[in-house]
Amino acid sequence: MKKKRWIMKKNIAETVWDIAEPLAESFGYILWDVEYVREGADMVLRLTIDTDAEGGISIDDCEKMHRAIDPLLDEADPIEDSYMLSVSSPGVERTLTRPFHYERMSGSDVVLRFFAAVDGTKQVRGTLAGIDGDDIVVTVNGEEKRYPKKSVAKCETVFDW
Repeated sequence: MKKKRWIMKKNIAETVWDIAEPLAESFGYILWDVEYVREGADMVLRLTIDTDAEGGISIDDCEKMHRAIDPLLDEADPIEDSYMLSVSSPGVERTLTRPFHYERMSGSDVVLRFFAAVDGTKQVRGTLAGIDGDDIVVTVNGEEKRYPKKSVAKCETVFDW
């Protein structure tokens, strides 16, 4: 049953992506991610938007996207159960999951967390060079290293405050 539920949630996120992406682009935003997840007792449909504009995504941008997507979701009705809709920015420190994330964030400092130790460590910090096929390419201490994407549990940008 769990697998079926996961597939349903995955399909919901993909369906919502197809609805939300053209809308986001019409406002000059980049649809960064769509998640349909359980948080406590509630189901949350989270849309994350980004922009190339100076100053990034504001609360007004999130509200604008929320107001515009809400009637489209009501019309398409991709989710049977009740849920909360959330629209946010990815922030400075963000998780990279899609190929375009790696392209956009190339040159950024990242931390890779591995499922199992690689070269004796469970995580590595470096500068993202990009993605090449099935490998994440990172410069660590001046040396280019390649890590199979399947060995990486999480790749996140890091910002030194």
